[in-house]
Amino acid sequence: MRRGAISVVAVVALAGVVASMAPASGQADGEAAPIYGVELPPGYRDWRLISVARVGGPLNDLRAKLGNEVAIKAYREGKRPFPDGTIVARLAWRQVPSGETNEAVGRSLERGSSADALQKLLADSFEAGPPTNVQVMVKDSRKYASTGGWGFAQFNDGKPADEAVHKTCFPCHEPAKDRDFVFTRYAP
Repeated sequence: MRRGAISVVAVVALAGVVASMAPASGQADGEAAPIYGVELPPGYRDWRLISVARVGGPLNDLRAKLGNEVAIKAYREGKRPFPDGTIVARLAWRQVPSGETNEAVGRSLERGSSADALQKLLADSFEAGPPTNVQVMVKDSRKYASTGGWGFAQFNDGKPADEAVHKTCFPCHEPAKDRDFVFTRYAP
């Protein structure tokens, strides 16, 4: 019996070691994005929240914008342009109807709300579904001087998107030039 228990503990420990060595879902294995050479930063999913957003059709996604300590400090102090070392990550998921929330809210509102109000509320309740991609902006004013000091990357399933996708990054951010090419506003 004792030998069996030790074997079980050894197998569980080995499984834990193997699991901890495997990259987490959505984590790249060090591959750099084309053009800018940006990699997914280690630990980015543990960074602080800058803001959230919802984008309608055709994308229909929910987004969380996270920042490293340099980014958060710059946002809090209102410092623009952002200092070198700033990194902003945008995580996106398909939005899906929130079945549990819709059901719970529906039960609560059935007692006094009109059918139209209830239908509107339930039609607007969404949650994060399957992940779509992660985008990263890295501030290095010397390295990325030709693109406003920013390097860009997009990762799909932890792998860098192709060069054609990366060619669209800076042109997309040019309208936010007066905000140092960053669309996201801080939502403390």
